[in-house]
Parts: sequence; C-alpha cells; structure tokens
Amino acid sequence: MTSAETGTERRRRMPRAERERQMMTIAEAVFSERGYAATSMDEIAERVGVSKPMIYEYFGSKEGLLVACIRQVRSELQELTAQAVIGAQSPEEALRRGLVTFFQFTDEHRRSWELLLRTETAVVGPAAVAEIEAARQEQIKLHIALFSAYMPGADQLVLEATAEILVGACERLSVWYVRHDDVTPEEAAEHIMRMTWFGLRGEVQRHEGHSE
Repeated sequence: MTSAETGTERRRRMPRAERERQMMTIAEAVFSERGYAATSMDEIAERVGVSKPMIYEYFGSKEGLLVACIRQVRSELQELTAQAVIGAQSPEEALRRGLVTFFQFTDEHRRSWELLLRTETAVVGPAAVAEIEAARQEQIKLHIALFSAYMPGADQLVLEATAEILVGACERLSVWYVRHDDVTPEEAAEHIMRMTWFGLRGEVQRHEGHSE
C-alpha cells in the first residue's frame, strides 16, 4: 500500500463528528484571517487534508460551513455565560460574572469572536446572517431571564430594552477590547458596569421594595 493510500484510508476511518470538528476549526481560522468573501473552499480543503467535494458533502456550501462555525461559537458562548451566573448572590454579582466571562471568551477565543464580528453581512447569505442574529438573541434572552429573576413583575418592554442595550454595548466594547492587550476582562466588564449598573440598580431596588 502506498503512503497516499495509507493517508486516504486514515481519513476515511476518522469518525464523522471528529472530521466535522476538524473542518470547522480550520475553516474558522481561514474565515477569520481572510474574511468570508476572500476565503476559498480549496484552501480550507488543502489545510484539512481532504478533497473539496468532501467538505461540500458535509456542509453543502461555503455558507453552510460558515453557519456551522458560527453555530459552534454561539453554543460555546451561551453555555459559558449561562454557567457563569449560577450561584451568584446578588444581581450585581451575576451581571459582573456574566460580563467578565463574556470578555474572557473574546480574549481566549479571538478567532471565534472575530468570526462573528467580521462576517460581512453584505456578502454572506441569509442563513449566516440569521445565525449571527440568533447568537445575539440568545444573549438577550439570557439577560432577560437574569433580570426577571431579580425584578419580578418588571415591565417586559423595560427588560427587553435593557437586555438589547447591554448586548449592544458588550458587542461594541469587545471590538475596542480586542485591540487593547493591556485591558483585562475584569476591567472591560467594569466599563460596562459603570455605564449600566447605576440604572439597573435603581430598577432592582424599586422592585425589591414592591415585593416586601
């Protein structure tokens, strides 16, 4: 058996889930380096060490591969932020924990975060745009659930608006944050806390007073 045949056989034996993860890891890096429009499936296939038709077989299209990458980022971020607030003793602690975890994610997974931030909505398809928005909506729902736990009976529109503002602020500050290696996740979180917690604290205290 030739070395080429041996390599081909080894690729065939890799479990599908493991192969998908390998493809997405490499694709994520290429998308982040080059941007969606400039990324070629040929380069991704070459880096993975498989044929281009195999990638199409797994993901259907370049957009399908991008969507899979974004979905994985979205799932990881959602799980990390949800876990971070478990056991918090106050709404302030819960919010700060969630924010620090968010900025730690952007710091430790810069390729993943850049993939979300740098995806050009003008050139990607609707499925990728929808997946990016779904990532935002998951974070918004998480914040609404957190606020609701500490502000029972609060107006739903107020909760929704507050969550939208917070997620938007985090996203924009993260763009600034990844350009400043001298800023820690905790310091970035404090910038958001100073701008948002003052108003939130008043709402929490008002609803705590009503519940007595």
